[in-house]
Amino acid sequence: MAKQEVSCDDILKKIKDKQYAPIYYLMGEEPYYIDLIADFVAENILNETEKEFNQTILYGGDVDIATVINAAKRYPMMSDYQVIIVKEAQAIRNIEELSFYIQKPLMSTILVLCHKHGTLDRRKKIAAEIEKKGVLFESKKIKEAQLPGFISSYMKKKGVDIEHKASVMLAEFIGCDLSRLTGELEKLIITLPPNQKRISPDQIEKNIGISKDYNNFELKNALIEKDILKANKIIKYFDENPKNNPIQMTLALLFNFYSNLMMAYYAPDKSDQGVASWLGFKSAWASRDYMAAMRKYSGVKTMQIIGEIRYADAKSKGVCSTSSTTDNEILRELIFKILH
Repeated sequence: MAKQEVSCDDILKKIKDKQYAPIYYLMGEEPYYIDLIADFVAENILNETEKEFNQTILYGGDVDIATVINAAKRYPMMSDYQVIIVKEAQAIRNIEELSFYIQKPLMSTILVLCHKHGTLDRRKKIAAEIEKKGVLFESKKIKEAQLPGFISSYMKKKGVDIEHKASVMLAEFIGCDLSRLTGELEKLIITLPPNQKRISPDQIEKNIGISKDYNNFELKNALIEKDILKANKIIKYFDENPKNNPIQMTLALLFNFYSNLMMAYYAPDKSDQGVASWLGFKSAWASRDYMAAMRKYSGVKTMQIIGEIRYADAKSKGVCSTSSTTDNEILRELIFKILH
């Protein structure tokens, strides 16, 4: 049976319960969870007095593996533990030599290695050794469709509710940069009026600068419903507010939506739950837009739309277009082709 992957929440819970591992190897393409765990370790295991002598921050570009091992072999001073955090661990050469330490780690040392934008080869011996003696955590990029759920979950932990439309607006405006996204969520929490614990689209519009009526979320809805008037009003607003509505963001959202729509046609089970499972969504509710779109667009039309989005993307980058062609003209042409 395959070993179940450890989650960020699992790791944080055990640290809160003072169940420490001698080594945490944090790796992956999503830096947010790596920083979250490393910062939690740095802030919560030692008190301020203990940190002075027993907490060390190293950088992979400045040290070799021997330096890391020698630091890990030191005993703590006037504390039960010492904490060593190695940032940019991906820059350390001959990381496999860490195996000599992992085989018999010092239990009073909590060694955290932060390997961003890449992973260890799980087929290598060192990966198995880390999993046996400590924690090997892979921080994976979150999918765009999972962002509203991430936002709701994050805010729930903060004791704040957020309306679904508000979470979708944020997700589509900011995208999968979780560090920036959580930063904006913290700003929203601070700006909440006293005794208010719910974030609405109006607050997103006021504090983040996204129009609640004219945004990519509403454009997608207009296209699903084939509402020509609404779609053109939104495009006009985009033209008047280009900084907040760059064409690349809109094209990326449309490409993602119509690509998923194309996949939905191949779902063996065309029910809400069947399509949701096929697309990798956790709830049937998340498939509702695709179910509605399948009633408006044929599979052949969807394939043509995907081609048109690719063509618009190329034109926006200066391919197959004249220098006088504006982003708004490219987007207007694309929306016309989608709707007709």
